[in-house]
Amino acid sequence: MPSPATLLPSAATTTDDAAESVTNAASFIEENWATWLSIGLRILLIVVIAAALRSVVRKALTKLISRMNSSAEAVEGTALGGLLVNAERRRQRSEAIGSVLRSVASFLILGTAALMVLAALKIDLAPLLASAGVAGVAIGFGARNLVTDFLSGVFMIMEDQYGVGDKIDAGVASGEVIEVGLRVTKLRGDNGEIWYVRNGEIKRIGNLSQGWATAAVDVQVKPTENLAHIREVVQEVADSLAKESPWDERLWGPVEVLGLDEVLLASMTVAVSAKTMPGQQFSVERELRWRIKEAFDAAGIKIIGGLPVADEPEEAADASASVAAPSALSNPTSPQSLATAPIPPHPGSGSGSGSGSPRITK
Repeated sequence: MPSPATLLPSAATTTDDAAESVTNAASFIEENWATWLSIGLRILLIVVIAAALRSVVRKALTKLISRMNSSAEAVEGTALGGLLVNAERRRQRSEAIGSVLRSVASFLILGTAALMVLAALKIDLAPLLASAGVAGVAIGFGARNLVTDFLSGVFMIMEDQYGVGDKIDAGVASGEVIEVGLRVTKLRGDNGEIWYVRNGEIKRIGNLSQGWATAAVDVQVKPTENLAHIREVVQEVADSLAKESPWDERLWGPVEVLGLDEVLLASMTVAVSAKTMPGQQFSVERELRWRIKEAFDAAGIKIIGGLPVADEPEEAADASASVAAPSALSNPTSPQSLATAPIPPHPGSGSGSGSGSPRITK
């Protein structure tokens, strides 16, 4: 049996192994330190350039958004600023666009930098890119509604289809836009309710606050009225309305009598129209109806649906309506009366058995 001393390594062997390990490590570092330094400097340069580029792009986008907001505020201070520009709408639109652009720029810059760092570390990017592609497809199928809402919101904001303060008809809901987001648009309805509409659900949009609107008023009068007189009275109402404030600003065109829309036996309809500011057509219509009614009353023009005039004579009732038609049976010599006369008795019915009924013999 060997002694324990022979089983333990000698001190010289341990020292030689340690020296050899240190020599190998030193030689490995000496051979690869240049490569490591090159890789480190390359990674540091990539990170610094990506951070600087991201900062410059974000500052440029922020400055662009601030310039858009300042131009909107400058136009709002002019006489037509309230008609052409809504500062809150422009501000929210520019902020939304700036947020999207900053996010896209940061994603592209940092994502490219991360891939360059991995490439500098000699890491094979093919499996990573394949996995990212598969994950992207899975996320796209799972969150397709979210992606649809986001993309629809981006294009709506970019194209300026509507903004804060606009009155729109989105199909699923209608009302005034109070907030525009990348995923959801917030509307306030006519009764005060708030609608949250996903941008991906909006298939069509009717913007009632862009361009101009039309105020249409239909007036029903009796067919016996003088059309030239009606046109003259309505024209006087239109001229007085166009000279008074605030209707002179709300009207963007003259009030026109379009003519007869409908002619019936008991009435005829006269159409009146005017071009107005967006969203002001309803107030102009109400004011036109009010003034036309007052002018027609003063001019003696009768409007269908009003109270009956006191001096208008009532038609007398037809006296013959309560008399029945003559009957042919009232004349005893008529063929109808003769046909209904009783049959006279037989001449020999009085003799015989004494019975008053006729006797039948063979």
